[in-house]
Amino acid sequence: MKKFLTLLIIAIQFGVISQEANDILTKVVTKLNTVKDYTVTANVKANIPMIKILPSKATIYFKQKDNFKVVSKGIVILPKQGFTEINTFLANKESYIAVAGDTSKIGGVMTKLITVIPNGENSEIVLAKLWIDTKRSVIMKSQITTKSNGSVNTTYSYGDKVNFGLPSQLVFEIDVKAFKLPKSVAADINKSTTEKKVKPKSKGVITISLTDYKVNTGLSDAIFTKKK
Repeated sequence: MKKFLTLLIIAIQFGVISQEANDILTKVVTKLNTVKDYTVTANVKANIPMIKILPSKATIYFKQKDNFKVVSKGIVILPKQGFTEINTFLANKESYIAVAGDTSKIGGVMTKLITVIPNGENSEIVLAKLWIDTKRSVIMKSQITTKSNGSVNTTYSYGDKVNFGLPSQLVFEIDVKAFKLPKSVAADINKSTTEKKVKPKSKGVITISLTDYKVNTGLSDAIFTKKK
């Protein structure tokens, strides 16, 4: 009887924790869903070990549900984990289990840790840890582990588009060995490593500043089908 009661208490506690997590994520997704489309200018700075990558500029186009396009004249390293991938994943409540964790301050903002675990084997995302500002219903930090890119840590900053849940800056920390870099960049890293016979650092940082948002303007589908 005591064992049964203990298991019952644990089940109730887990259910409460899960419900709290689901409520928090629902508010985040609801805010993101107010964005039907957007265009934004991205200034990208990549600090990748063993290679020099010049800052680049790109235009990003997005339209619900998962139309996403980047246009740039140069090489742009743009992790999708901080853009469409996690947003699309969270929108499907049936695809994961969420559990609320501890609170902590990030950039002076109190956040709640939500751990998200996929309940299907076909998910590209293996595990997601999200530190959420529950007052504004935005993600302040994430640690996303995927099958193809390893773990990517991201910190978020917000400006005048916080009401849409759209960040003004994203800072990604990537595992260079696991992350899928553009072929030309990966080739340069391998060449530099071979020539200098040194072991490259495993971590790289990509900083993306986002300006000149144009939100809910009614983007045409044609933008995502033509090459430029």
